[in-house]
Amino acid sequence: MAKPSALESLTQALQCLPGVGSKSAARMAFHLMQQDTAGAKTLARALDHAVARLRHCESCYTLTEEPLCATCSDSSRDRTQLCVVETPADQSALERTRAFKGLYFVLMGKLSPLDGVGPREIGLQRLFDRLNPSVSHSQSPHHEDEGGGNSRIQEVILATNFTAEGEATAHVIAQALRDLPIKVTRLSRGVPVGSELEYVDLGTIAHSFIDRR
Repeated sequence: MAKPSALESLTQALQCLPGVGSKSAARMAFHLMQQDTAGAKTLARALDHAVARLRHCESCYTLTEEPLCATCSDSSRDRTQLCVVETPADQSALERTRAFKGLYFVLMGKLSPLDGVGPREIGLQRLFDRLNPSVSHSQSPHHEDEGGGNSRIQEVILATNFTAEGEATAHVIAQALRDLPIKVTRLSRGVPVGSELEYVDLGTIAHSFIDRR
């Protein structure tokens, strides 16, 4: 079997990106090699640097260059609230709203049994260990803030996506925490700001009625 050419290898490598198929990958490869070789070199260096430097935060499991990410290291954050999200991108989106001042736990995925993704793969045990009140804060670095103080988590906010897998993940977490003295809440769903009802899907409208306040 013939060895793939450099261009074919680049095209195949680009297909690892979400939403990028063979045609899109080929267009990217041709663009980088024909029109932007400087950009291609910059991209290659940035990828090498990121792979070498990035790690998982020891507390929330997001991506960071330090043992603890900037959020977990920030002593001004509300350490009684923990927001559970699927990915670092979801965490970043929530941070841009400036509406949440607590801490996060990043699952790095969602439950999807058909794809072989179970509780172990998304780190649910790490989450439960962090929330278990029987575990002393002093016994785990995951529960220590930068100032040396400790705070029990009083509320877990489930901010997984509103997909079938995201809903299933939120349900499993909520059920696992039902016997702990922790308030468990879920992000509400409703009609987007600026939208017109006739163009909103029926499921969203129905949930907006259920979650009305």
